[in-house]
Amino acid sequence: MDMKTIDRKTLLRDCYAIDGISAPECRSIFLDWALSLPAGIAPQEAIRIALAQFEPDYPDHPMTATLREGLQQAKAPKRRGGRGARVPD
Repeated sequence: MDMKTIDRKTLLRDCYAIDGISAPECRSIFLDWALSLPAGIAPQEAIRIALAQFEPDYPDHPMTATLREGLQQAKAPKRRGGRGARVPD
């Protein structure tokens, strides 16, 4: 798998080319990129490939931080029903 496969719309490459891009804008681009990954490609693996491509040249870029965050495991939502959902702790 390579960058041509995981970034067919060149969203990541274009994001890194934008001067002064903010973290919220990077998160929006990241979401669009993640939703456009080809079927059968694991997002975690695609993120690792993207980081290997861009992180050495752009270690402090907000998209690099966004990609790193994408590697973290999402916490399962804690369901609170009944009285616990209505009354604060």
